[in-house]
Amino acid sequence: MKRYRLLTLLLALSTLGSWAQVPNFIDEVDPNIGAAHSRWFFYTPAANPFGMAKPAASTDGHYGNKWGWEAVGYDQRHTSIESFVNFHEFQIGGVAVMPTVGNLQTIPGTLESPDEGYRSRFSRETELAQPGYYRVELDDYGVLAELTSTPRVAFHRYTFPETKQAHLIFDIGNRQGESGAVTDAFARRVSESTFEGFVQTLPEYVKNYQAGAQVKMYFVAEIDQVPAGFGTFIGEEVHASGESVQGPGCGLYFNFETEAQESVTVKIGLSYTSIANARLNLQTEAADLDFDQAKKQAQDYWNSMLGRIAVEGGQAEDRVKFYTGLYHALLGRGLASDCNGAYVKNNGAIGQIPLDEQGQPLYHHYNTDAVWGAFWNLTQLWGIAYPDYMNEFVNCQLDVYRDCGWLADGIATSKFVSGVGTNFMGQVIASAYNRGIRNYPVDLAFEAVLKNETGWQNRPEGVGKADTQVFLERGYVPYAENSAYYTGSSAVASQFSASHTLEYSFSAYAAAQMAKSLQKDTAYNELIALSSGWEKLFDPSTGFITPKDMDGNFLDSFDPYQVWRGFQEGNAFQYTFYVPHDPDGLIGKIGRDKFNERLDALFLKAQETGFGGGKTIDAFAGLENVYNHGNQPSLHISWLFNFSGAPWLTQKWVRQICDDFYGTDGIHGYGYGQDEDQGQLGAWYVMAGMGLFDVKGGSDVEPNLQLGMPLFQKVRIQLHPDYYSGTEFVIEVKGDPTKQHYIRSASLNGNSHTSFQLPWNEFIHGGHLILKASDKPNKRWGIE
Repeated sequence: MKRYRLLTLLLALSTLGSWAQVPNFIDEVDPNIGAAHSRWFFYTPAANPFGMAKPAASTDGHYGNKWGWEAVGYDQRHTSIESFVNFHEFQIGGVAVMPTVGNLQTIPGTLESPDEGYRSRFSRETELAQPGYYRVELDDYGVLAELTSTPRVAFHRYTFPETKQAHLIFDIGNRQGESGAVTDAFARRVSESTFEGFVQTLPEYVKNYQAGAQVKMYFVAEIDQVPAGFGTFIGEEVHASGESVQGPGCGLYFNFETEAQESVTVKIGLSYTSIANARLNLQTEAADLDFDQAKKQAQDYWNSMLGRIAVEGGQAEDRVKFYTGLYHALLGRGLASDCNGAYVKNNGAIGQIPLDEQGQPLYHHYNTDAVWGAFWNLTQLWGIAYPDYMNEFVNCQLDVYRDCGWLADGIATSKFVSGVGTNFMGQVIASAYNRGIRNYPVDLAFEAVLKNETGWQNRPEGVGKADTQVFLERGYVPYAENSAYYTGSSAVASQFSASHTLEYSFSAYAAAQMAKSLQKDTAYNELIALSSGWEKLFDPSTGFITPKDMDGNFLDSFDPYQVWRGFQEGNAFQYTFYVPHDPDGLIGKIGRDKFNERLDALFLKAQETGFGGGKTIDAFAGLENVYNHGNQPSLHISWLFNFSGAPWLTQKWVRQICDDFYGTDGIHGYGYGQDEDQGQLGAWYVMAGMGLFDVKGGSDVEPNLQLGMPLFQKVRIQLHPDYYSGTEFVIEVKGDPTKQHYIRSASLNGNSHTSFQLPWNEFIHGGHLILKASDKPNKRWGIE
């Protein structure tokens, strides 16, 4: 059979430099950081970078969650594992496996009473999590469980004790994590050791944003042993020797008689399109692989991807934070297309990615949580070290646009799952174009970007920005109470009016810059006018961005600490600084000295709560604080001092956030149980660790990176040869960055560099930036 390549990105193993393969970067990653109170997609160490197959331990996955976003899945504080689940994405979960010994049980049981089901107690001492591999001993059964994967195939290996009552439970028809309710499921045995099926679910975000749509997951599994017996079940109703079963709660079981230390390995091919393509994915990626070979391949791939950014020196703890953050940035937003290029369209039909002359897909599709705030972390990182992935991501979004006529902010198998009812996909595409990442139809891309900013007629709720029309008419969105849980918006007003005005102003600016580059003058003039909408909500009497009512008046009883009244997941203290495309304009309105005093005082106050929600374990902890690093709207603020003539304060506070907010244990990882959002907080740390950031998120025609002090002695960034002319960009610190947190002076390629900005065009040509470190701020550097 012809072998399709696993992923375009796998070429990194041979094409992106030999030095990336020398260090074992996976040793610097600790997947258990932040694993208490984490999201469904957070804990999947056995996956490949951007993989579809994400087999992982689940401690409470079948509990689900009410609104589709709350912490669920794996929690380091729990003491029992209920199963190992193979699909883990935003709004996607399903196909669970559990090995047991003793009497057959077919329900998972509860955390409080694990003996009532097939779950098992476990000990942290026997658990090992690495990128590409996971193992744990199930104490109740004496079974060693191991997981690894290829991009679309999950590998499970279970080593049993001597017993005549070994079982593998395949729980197909139960809710898993963010999956929502199961509406249908099916499984059947097709040979002695092969079985197949599907599960169909109704995730909460799909239910809200695209009524009538559902998510379907397919699988084909092969066991390397011939079972001694088998059967089916629905809930606790068991049918011995049953060969097929259908309906919510359904599953299969297989019985084995094992010798001591005898292993049973299962390969599970996965797909979102069909059983036939799940089988094709299995045959293409794993037909000739055993477990240990798949593990080595996965870990080699992880080393290659992590090694695109190599750091030296610094504190050992900071290197762990850095590479764990990078691991999370590469883990999320996984494959949604098959090895032959098949993918699910928004309407449920099957689409086909174009093929090259060898019959290979030109790119791949990916599921994604919303890109709200991703321009201050993920997309910057993709542009720097993973432009190949960013280009694929754009092509995927353009296919969604072709299929349904709109860009989608978040997608689960192409179904609309807009995170917060906004839509920054146009900004992402414009920033890719501005960075020179353009291997897609540019005219179509701009058409989609422009429609995302200005299209309001027949705009589906699922693509976000329900209040686009009023923004276009007034230049801002007025405030009105709205109880819609996810969006809070209508065509005439929004519960989140002020934050939407700021966000739409920013994304309009990004689109305007793309229009300018393409010489689309009419579109540019319209968009650039919209980008100043934030000014209409700036109240000079208070110095705050303030919502306006339907009559155009600033709201009475305004409280800058108040959340949800005009501001989404934040308040006026945080959102007043949300003018990333025009920091000079904002600084001018406040006054430079007052701006610096106010912002410095803000961080002094924020430090009291660790720059987040303190030690409160909650995703929304910190929303009412003056700064909240645990959520997207604040993530650029510490870098604004660069624009206000005080870059040493950016150097100070970025380092303090890295030290205080980020931790290295299960509870204190990304704040205390705050929302890591598919790599966003991890990617921010990586950017800060390199001393690079772009407040504008790549929105300018000619982007710049702003400079800070790296956490490490040396940072080496590989530049992708298909996109950039340079080979690598090296940042070197002269001095001790662990103690000296300020930039005394800088040179670029041997020439003095006095600006806090590094032009993107210089970065992609490669170079050597030397920063001389000091333990005292140099208040003259970076202000010219």
